[in-house]
Amino acid sequence: MENIDYSSHLFSEAGPEKDVIISSRIRLARNIEDISFPNKAKDSERKEIVEMTKQVIADQEKYQFNLLDLYEISDIDREILLEKHLISRDHAKRRVGKALFLNNKQDISIMVNEEDHFRIQVLSPGMDLDKLWKKANEIDDLLEENLDFAFSEKWGYLTACPTNVGTGLRASIMCHLPALNLTNRIDKVMGAISQLGLAVRGMYGEGSNPAGNIYQISNQITLGHSEEDIIDNLKSVNQQIVEQERKARQIMLNNEIDNLKDAIKRSFGVLKYAYTISSKEALQLLSDVKLGIDLGIINDLSADLISELLILIRPAHLKISEGRDLTNKELNIKRAEMIQEKI
Repeated sequence: MENIDYSSHLFSEAGPEKDVIISSRIRLARNIEDISFPNKAKDSERKEIVEMTKQVIADQEKYQFNLLDLYEISDIDREILLEKHLISRDHAKRRVGKALFLNNKQDISIMVNEEDHFRIQVLSPGMDLDKLWKKANEIDDLLEENLDFAFSEKWGYLTACPTNVGTGLRASIMCHLPALNLTNRIDKVMGAISQLGLAVRGMYGEGSNPAGNIYQISNQITLGHSEEDIIDNLKSVNQQIVEQERKARQIMLNNEIDNLKDAIKRSFGVLKYAYTISSKEALQLLSDVKLGIDLGIINDLSADLISELLILIRPAHLKISEGRDLTNKELNIKRAEMIQEKI
């Protein structure tokens, strides 16, 4: 079993439409025929699935996967994986037979025995769904060539949750939308997105609320649509969101430039000199500074660094950095130190 890499290099890279789109994700849900879904399966069945996956993964050469046993690793390591978006909140719960196959770059993960037997997930900075779909499809084919997936000619791939039946595909984009918030247009835009059958959530998906002007937008329906249709629809909608956010930013530059500069530089000043910062406050201040970088108001920082800090300031990463458990008060002090060290 491999040790966990605590770095966050994936989120320190730039990607297409990086001023608005922080990252993209493609996820596929799959199950093995004639074995109970993980929530009903016996410990022995879940362990068997992990062993079957190991045999398939060991035979391939293109993707170098490492195995992490989520039952054996520590609570803090599971939290690290969650904060890096490599596992889900449900998968982070300790249970026999839960595992993660993770490549060296940490942009491809296969969650084994989450809600479904497999959750194939591919991540990328910026908006790059076509490239992600190609990778996810390759890994899906690799598994399906060696394992019998539960599939119905009528319904498609069978999954534990009915909303995933069909393609089993969830495509999502993580967006940074501060100008739409500041111009009070965000509710209208998000309402229109919901009407198009897309889900709007916070940074950590289902059950999380938007913070720091960051929204995760994904498809809700997989049945009756091809993978290409789902991806094309999400790309089209998100391109409109990008255009709306950029338009709102330009309006602010044209009409409120002095107030905008003052707010952004004040936020930068707090980040640079504060002794203690809560997670909620840090997300908002980092959002302001990222907007300032993207608009050219702040010139000596990289937007990629801000994206990296969104991960590094989370509690588990701060505890690992300090090498011990921390109280909430200590977390807030360490968070301020981490930010100042980076900027």
